[in-house]
Amino acid sequence: MLCFFHLVSNHDEIVDDTGIEVRDLESAKAQALVAIEELRAEIGPEAGDWSGWRLEIVCPHGTLLHSMQLMETLH
Repeated sequence: MLCFFHLVSNHDEIVDDTGIEVRDLESAKAQALVAIEELRAEIGPEAGDWSGWRLEIVCPHGTLLHSMQLMETLH
């Protein structure tokens, strides 16, 4: 199953145009956690700047499959 991982806030969106193939939604959630951990390593102490942002897992039709708040996951 193809999933896209968008970073979304109330005012902005960083869209994943590529997506990745995963086995199921649980695999997509695991990949999302890996992506968030990589983001955390990149931004370091500036993690507070991501308050209000979430990572949304979306199918090719645009249906929201799962959403994770970045601040809750980053800490």
